[in-house]
Amino acid sequence: MALILHIETATSSTSVAISDNGKLLGLAERNEKNLHASVITDLISEAVTGAGINLNQLNAISVSKGPGSYTGLRIGVATAKGLCYGLEIPLIGINTLEAMSIGMLANLKSNDHLLINEPIFTVCPMIDARRMEVYTARYNQSGKLTAGTSAMIIDENTFFEELASGPVVFFGDGSDKIKKLYDSYGNAYFHSNFLNSATFQIVPATSAFTMSQFEDLCSFEPFYLKEFFTTQAALKPKQN
Repeated sequence: MALILHIETATSSTSVAISDNGKLLGLAERNEKNLHASVITDLISEAVTGAGINLNQLNAISVSKGPGSYTGLRIGVATAKGLCYGLEIPLIGINTLEAMSIGMLANLKSNDHLLINEPIFTVCPMIDARRMEVYTARYNQSGKLTAGTSAMIIDENTFFEELASGPVVFFGDGSDKIKKLYDSYGNAYFHSNFLNSATFQIVPATSAFTMSQFEDLCSFEPFYLKEFFTTQAALKPKQN
């Protein structure tokens, strides 16, 4: 048995899913920004109730480890580690972009999208990283990683080689701000309404559980990719 609770807080979505041997049992999610901390506990309870189980039955917790929202990642990982410590079960970390690509490929197949008829195409998940920068990676039509996770500043030539080779599907909240740069490319496809979900972790997490690929609870930290910077307000001049 692989009864796993999956947590996604790396993007604007706050999503909790429960699966058993790869089969979805329960799901609770909210797709609004800045709600992670206020709803995560309720969503876990809702997903557990919907699955008809209790927390003590869980065999593992999986969590979206990043890259993504700094605050969201901290909340998700802290919640996952707390559950693992309390329940004495292992933790599985899932790359956020990998999970997004799994979700998009499943979506394309289930909707018989025209790209599925192409022999070769690329899916390119994008997470907004401020200004014209995104966290991204590239995967082929089989889900194989073709370009690793990176923080990338986008311009009109960034994906020239990929677009010259075949169709590229751009998706995630980072794709919205670059759409105007690539609309003129015939091979560029955009799915701006893509919503991330904890359900996309089910396949890789079940595989990791089967192979006992677990994180070290003591040392595990989110994959931030970049340091977090805050903007300090300018000091006001002293009044005489």
